[in-house]
Amino acid sequence: MGLFHCPFGVPYYDCEGCIDCGMCLATTKEQMIEASKIVREHLRSKQKENGVTKKIAVCGKGGAGKSTIVVLLANVLLEEGFSIAVMDTDESNPGLSRLCGFDREPEPLMGLLRQVPEGQSGPDAAWLRKDRIAFEDVPPEYVVEEDKFKFLMVGKIEDPFQGCACTMADITRDLVERLDTKENEIVVIDTEAGVESFGRGVERSVDTVLVIVEPSFQSIALAERIYYMAGGMGISRVRTMLNKVGSEQSEQKMIDALKKKNIAVLGTIGFDDEINEAGFEGRAVGGESKAKNDIRQMMKVLLEES
Repeated sequence: MGLFHCPFGVPYYDCEGCIDCGMCLATTKEQMIEASKIVREHLRSKQKENGVTKKIAVCGKGGAGKSTIVVLLANVLLEEGFSIAVMDTDESNPGLSRLCGFDREPEPLMGLLRQVPEGQSGPDAAWLRKDRIAFEDVPPEYVVEEDKFKFLMVGKIEDPFQGCACTMADITRDLVERLDTKENEIVVIDTEAGVESFGRGVERSVDTVLVIVEPSFQSIALAERIYYMAGGMGISRVRTMLNKVGSEQSEQKMIDALKKKNIAVLGTIGFDDEINEAGFEGRAVGGESKAKNDIRQMMKVLLEES
């Protein structure tokens, strides 16, 4: 028996069948990486067949500014003419819908698993079991939207003894993988802090991982861990965005530290009092700001890489 879980949950779930990747037999990191390559090629072939475009996972240390950057990133892409769907997959932090500018939250997707015993989704979740899911397939109660901006949330841990977040991760992983975006649609995923989502395979079908890095040893060390785990999934495009950088000296130290780890830096976001104040008050992060302009420049670079 190997040391790693089946990326498709074949022994436990009625999902797609075994693809003989060898993950369940792997006993070393090298064998895990080779198995991951097979998994990734399988996922890429499915994406190409179904015309999937871009799915971006935004990751990083807790408190690094991940959620705020997700909103700014979404606003910049909207201005570039894309249709954007922000997925809130963090089961802890509240308030992302307000930062996005919505005055209400959609029903959490987690509610679909409460309809019948043992976490098996009921008839109302039939759309979630489709091989390919278009945004039009998602029932309206699970989406809030305005113009070309959609917002979905998996759910939050709200009560004691509610249990672990594994079932939330299952929903997220399956939805992200099966979501069939159109040519001009981009999905931006606000993940939970740390690397647990990688351990659950949530990011396995994204094409881009953005790591938000603040000036701290812990944040840079976590970026290295995310870079390694994304590589193990076969994700080649991993970029860092430096945030809360107070000086050019700090910026250069961070760039040098990440460069030694072979991690690419997409750009830097300086301190922005207006953004910090909006986050503190829980109001929409809109309008022009230095932080938004910094992200606009980074997105131009990222989109040119496509």
